[in-house]
Amino acid sequence: MYIEKFSRIGFILASAGSAVGLGNIWKFPYMAGENGGGAFVLVYLFTVIVIGFSIMLAEMLIGYLGRGDTVSSFENLAPAKSKKLWRFAGFQAITALLIMSFYSVVIGWIINYIFISMTALPDSFEAAKNTFNTMVSTNIATQLFYHTVAFVLITYVVNRGIKGGIEKANLVLMPALMLIFLGMLFYAFTLDGFSQAYTFLFSADWSKINSHIIIIAIGHAFFTLSLGMGAIMTYSASLPEKSNILKSAVWVAFLDTAIALVAGLVLFTFVFHNGAEPSQGPGLVFISLPAAFHSIGDSGVFFAVLFFLALAFAGFTSAVSLLEPMVQFAIDKFNWTRLKASVMMGLSFYLIGIVALLSNTADFGEALTFGSRNVFDTLDHVTTAIMLPLAGLVMAVFVGYVVDKSKMEAVLKKPLGFAFELWYFSLRYIVPVAMVIVALSLMGLF
Repeated sequence: MYIEKFSRIGFILASAGSAVGLGNIWKFPYMAGENGGGAFVLVYLFTVIVIGFSIMLAEMLIGYLGRGDTVSSFENLAPAKSKKLWRFAGFQAITALLIMSFYSVVIGWIINYIFISMTALPDSFEAAKNTFNTMVSTNIATQLFYHTVAFVLITYVVNRGIKGGIEKANLVLMPALMLIFLGMLFYAFTLDGFSQAYTFLFSADWSKINSHIIIIAIGHAFFTLSLGMGAIMTYSASLPEKSNILKSAVWVAFLDTAIALVAGLVLFTFVFHNGAEPSQGPGLVFISLPAAFHSIGDSGVFFAVLFFLALAFAGFTSAVSLLEPMVQFAIDKFNWTRLKASVMMGLSFYLIGIVALLSNTADFGEALTFGSRNVFDTLDHVTTAIMLPLAGLVMAVFVGYVVDKSKMEAVLKKPLGFAFELWYFSLRYIVPVAMVIVALSLMGLF
């Protein structure tokens, strides 16, 4: 089995690109502001280190030592008598593909908003709300067009392979994303809303921290690092021999968190400076911010285009990482060419994405709603609340109880030192309990 290799910087940027996604940029800042500000940030950072980072190292180890796709890596590391059982742990590639199906739709929205920012930036909160709702509920043709654009671009890059596609794209897009946000941050320093944004994000209100908020922080620490989707595992299989995966993991976690915080300061500075509504999720990005950018004047168009361009870069680098695990699996399992695997897996998420897209519309929404959730929301809920925590639990159990400890010591004992045993203890006893609690909480059972 031949697996193309990343360079070290290519791996770090690709993994960070996978972690720095759409939800990370707008969801984390809002969660921090509404749940204790600086207090939540500290709880989040603690859970990143104790839980998120532990699982990240575990996922990297499975890929690095297993040297295969998500299924083959588990099989290669499992004892002979349980190989058939552990191959099912590779379901993470399917999880990534399902996430990709609705993620691509959102990327399409963002690409559309780049052009909306250039031509017809909404002049008020109500106008912005109407623009977004019209696009999602009635403008099917526009959504299909941009969903198709996203599908073509993502499939093209993945088809180019590790060195010529994924690494090359991340070497351009990740530095560009960081430069855009840093430039916008410097401008944000000059606005009146910066101090309010800083307070919103970092002023510690410990009275808001309770068991529910801690569970939210644990869940987000896990999800924000792009764990349980097979991306980090698949990328790690492409690391050169004798790579320092601890150092790589630290860089990925640092870049992921730093970009989220910088993006939060930028977003909320514009929101507060112009008296816009700091609403949650898509409302913040597609409603509050466009109205805020318009109120700045001529420069508002420039910053709106820059922001949605950066957001598109973040979404694109994550999307590429979501498609790669299933492509690598198809190449290994069915001996497909990379072109055939990329096109077939790309068409899979594209077609499911069309159904998810239509489920948000007025014409097809009712027919594509089952119970209280339409297809779009169901895909989001099933992957987030069930499949991702389950993947984290499976990886923790596999590395903590199945993989030969001496193999892990050979890779991590020297760089981790005495902390190796702490990491191992966390993986065996803390992470599994945390993942079960997070899953039960997200499913509304805890």
